[in-house]
Amino acid sequence: MLVSTDKKWDYALGMIKVDGLEPSPEFKKLIEKESRGEMTTEDMRKVLDKKYKMKE
Repeated sequence: MLVSTDKKWDYALGMIKVDGLEPSPEFKKLIEKESRGEMTTEDMRKVLDKKYKMKE
């Protein structure tokens, strides 16, 4: 059974909220862009890696 992209993001965001956290507005915008096909999941990963990866 395939699950739609929207349902996958609903599940992922729900898992974050279960821990009492709220996704950042920036992350929500990335999700919206990915859902509309304006960027890929790989593009999202690159944006997040660039922002959060520790510098050596």
